Amino acid sequence: MFIHQLRNATLLLTLGEHRLLVDPMLAARGAMPGFKLFGGGRRPNPLVDLPPGAHEVIEAASAVLLTHEHPDHFDAAALSWVRERRLPVWANATDAEHLSARGLDVQELRDGALGMSVEVIPSRHGRGPLGWLMGPVAGYYLAHPGEPSVYLTGDAVLTETVLEAVERLRPDVIVAPAGSANVGLGGDILFSVDELVDLARRASGQLVLNHLEALDHCPTTRAGLRARLDAEGLSDRVHVPEDGERIAFEAASAGGRGAVTAVDRASPPGLQKWLTGHFAMDRPRSAPP
Repeated sequence: MFIHQLRNATLLLTLGEHRLLVDPMLAARGAMPGFKLFGGGRRPNPLVDLPPGAHEVIEAASAVLLTHEHPDHFDAAALSWVRERRLPVWANATDAEHLSARGLDVQELRDGALGMSVEVIPSRHGRGPLGWLMGPVAGYYLAHPGEPSVYLTGDAVLTETVLEAVERLRPDVIVAPAGSANVGLGGDILFSVDELVDLARRASGQLVLNHLEALDHCPTTRAGLRARLDAEGLSDRVHVPEDGERIAFEAASAGGRGAVTAVDRASPPGLQKWLTGHFAMDRPRSAPP
């Protein structure tokens, strides 16, 4: 298995015969509005361009995998790019209908999809009213025969649902967002650094931490995160890749895998879906070819 980190949550996951482009945000630097709404520090997003060679990596994708529809995970540039190439898009049941209405070839991700064990794991994109406003989100556990298993948490804070999945499924690799995103009101909407340390201690496998240094509302830096991981004695199991870095993982561990559980993700999100669709459809000022 290979994880090629591109920018923010965007990566190419090579798993068996599949090359899955995860949560593509393809806009040019500064093409979207800032997400930091209160407290100062708002700047146009993304803060950085895609790394050199990223477009060649993206063009190798055989399908797209979306954890949710927020514009830093699927923006207007990515929507146009996917439409033009007619790539299949894998998504959870909550998002599938809305994505299909955008003219995409959408497949619902469920157990057995892509020829592998799959579980959709509900998560929380923040707490309290802000967490509700961010809408229902989910992570994915993927276990391809003969490959390491991987849990893409998606945008999340540390909840009992996430911890239960980590302990039951024992993923070989966890990919988690580490930017500690905060819009300036309502608390963090992604794992805090303390929560990431807790997650790493409870995990039996390795972690890849991304969603860093690309958006104005994500204050955590790679240098600060690496220093904390060193201090906690976790650096040997936790990767904090640079944009453009590719990491290889060996075959599945000998410890076995937990059984996947079917989860109903079809509950309608209502107002949050309208807001998500509105912002995600905003056209960026420029986009990749």
